Amino acid sequence: MNKEIAKKLFEIQKVVAGIKKEATNPFYNSKYFDINAMLKVLKPELHKRNLLLMQPLSSVNGNPAIRTMLVCSETGEIFEEVTPIIELKDPQKAGGCITYYRRYALQSMFALEAEDDDANAASGKSAPKTKSTTKKMPF
Repeated sequence: MNKEIAKKLFEIQKVVAGIKKEATNPFYNSKYFDINAMLKVLKPELHKRNLLLMQPLSSVNGNPAIRTMLVCSETGEIFEEVTPIIELKDPQKAGGCITYYRRYALQSMFALEAEDDDANAASGKSAPKTKSTTKKMPF
């Protein structure tokens, strides 16, 4: 990964905490954060740092994939990851699959945490505390 993009990604991770689970999956009666909520949080932070996010459809060895790209508008440098996806013939199911993989590719790339305030509040527990460690980054 390019040092400039790594610095900018690090800055984004410092300010973007968790994303609230506000969408409901009716099949599993569970909450999740949808891609629009995620983009609403990420895009302003990306734009502040002159980063363009793209997720075009792509292919790997002739099979469908999602290409998640961060492009630095100042340098033209690109950081990208490719996620193979399953091929579906039904366009509606394929669209849902594409959105699902896009969401998880973004969650992985930005190391986003899901806030589950409702579950913690219902159980009477507070969110778990994490132990942090400090390491010198190469940038």
